Amino acid sequence: MARGPRERTAPDSLVVVDKPSGLTSHDVVARVRRLAGTRKVGHAGTLDPMATGVLLVGVERTTRLLGHLALTDKAYSATVRLGVSTVTDDAEGDVVSASDASVVDLAAVEAELVALRGDILQRPSAVSAIKVDGVRSYKRVRDGEDVELPVRPVTVSRFEVLDARYGDGVLDLDVEVECSTGTYVRALARDLGAALGVGGHLTALRRTRVGAFGLDRARTLEQLEESFDAVPLADVVRDSFGVVEVDAAEVDSVLHGARVVSAYAGPSPVGVAAPDGRILSLAEPTNGRLVPLVVFS
Repeated sequence: MARGPRERTAPDSLVVVDKPSGLTSHDVVARVRRLAGTRKVGHAGTLDPMATGVLLVGVERTTRLLGHLALTDKAYSATVRLGVSTVTDDAEGDVVSASDASVVDLAAVEAELVALRGDILQRPSAVSAIKVDGVRSYKRVRDGEDVELPVRPVTVSRFEVLDARYGDGVLDLDVEVECSTGTYVRALARDLGAALGVGGHLTALRRTRVGAFGLDRARTLEQLEESFDAVPLADVVRDSFGVVEVDAAEVDSVLHGARVVSAYAGPSPVGVAAPDGRILSLAEPTNGRLVPLVVFS
């Protein structure tokens, strides 16, 4: 009997999913596993259940790139509510304080945004997946612990208000954020509210881009049910890292994990390709050689 399309194993590829609200990133991985016909599926850059938008899901050998794809910069559209603070810094947590934000003017908002742009030190939200002595921070908070995570450096290249709406004691700001990996947009909402003296949290979050992959290349789970549209491994490497080509005589050396001599001095990491266009590895240029990070043997 011929196998149906859902039974065939998808090739090495990246699925750019437009994640819906209400599902965890692991829920999305489970759905893609069924559609791809393989258990070798993983994701880069977790999205909270409340959040929507771009989630990168690797299939087969492309899973080996996920750690590197997760390190690329990201972009978000979000709504910040000033006047209310929550335990999670977003709308899913219990309210811990409320203040009248109707007295906050937009000039004051813009003045405080300045300090949240550029290279900053950010304290991640306590209810997060960061581990403290081997235990997830969110579990410690749910068990009643008072957790304060250490600050860490992040880069916020854009934090801009697009629209503002005053409500019953609150001020809602529609914002766009572009930032480095590891940045918590809900922590930006919290810190903006704290700086203005009224508290703040995130009521909506949509990731619009991860590295080279934006919403224009994303597909909903329903669309993927109809047509399993994925980006081939070679295109993922070319779009995300660029490529340097080695001689035919060096192909076997690269595939065996050897460090090959190269004059390449561009951005790192970089894809290494054979003369026929095959992607052989992802490498880091170091001291005139290409040091393999991932080898696609």
